[in-house]
Parts: sequence; C-alpha cells; structure tokens
Amino acid sequence: MSDLVVIVYPTLSKAEEVRKRLFELQKEYLIKLGDAVIATKSPKGEIELHQVVNTTASGAISGSFWGLLIGVLFLNPLLGAALGAAGGALGGAMTDFGINDQFMKQLAESVHPGDAALFVLIREMTGDKVLEQIKGYGGVVLKTSLSDAREQALRDALASAAASGAA
Repeated sequence: MSDLVVIVYPTLSKAEEVRKRLFELQKEYLIKLGDAVIATKSPKGEIELHQVVNTTASGAISGSFWGLLIGVLFLNPLLGAALGAAGGALGGAMTDFGINDQFMKQLAESVHPGDAALFVLIREMTGDKVLEQIKGYGGVVLKTSLSDAREQALRDALASAAASGAA
C-alpha cells in the first residue's frame, strides 16, 4: 500500500531541493516513490503543477515513432509521423498516473501564494533514515495518509528543523 505525504515549503526552489534529495535517496534504495509533484499558487490564485514526467511530450515522441513506422509500411512516412505525434500527444495529455491532478489542485488552493506544496506518493520507505535526511529542510505537513505515530514523527522532525533555523 502506498502513502501520500504533502509538505508545504516557503519557495518552489526549496521544494525542488527536497524532491531532488528524495530521488537521490531512491537511488540508495531507502525510498521507492510512485510520484513526486510540486504545486505552486501564483499571486493571482492560479495553481501550477510541476510534474517530473511530461506525459504530452513523451506521448508525442512515442506516437511519432509508431506513426513513422506505420507510415513507412504504407509509403507515407511523413504523414504517418505527423499523425502519430498528434495522436500520441493527445493520448499523453489525457494520461494521468500517480497522484490525481485534480486532487493536488484542490489541496494546493489552501497554500499561500509563493508557497510550494510537495506531493509525494511513497510506495516503500525506510522511515527513520529518510526522515533523518529530509528533516533539515523544514516544511509544514499539510496532509498525510501515514499512521498517527508516523505522521507525528514526520511533524516532529520537520518542526525541529524549523526551531533550529529560528534559533
């Protein structure tokens, strides 16, 4: 079963720093991520999602490849590539995997403009080691699906970073 954790940071760059650290921890096999998305709110109140994977672009690339291949078979590779790219981009834009985009946008409405909410879908985690690595970044827990004890441990770790930063 996966766990969802949403932590709010004061800037997009701080949230991006934490996301990069989580990816490094994944390479060390301390955490297995299902998704990691940053949501920001503009001063006008517009929500922007900063996804790791651009499904529209990847869909266009794979679609153009298959369209080119089919086009070669029917002696019109350029038309096949163009149609394949268009179809792949459309399919990629409609694809949503990991954390639901609508859910993230709704939850991000509650953050202040300029803040960044880091949404992390955790498949597996060595909790104590990961907490030790991210607690120095601070942040405020907005929402989790963790057990009460694990959520409190996360809140305490992040609060200790905020307290040491204020001192």
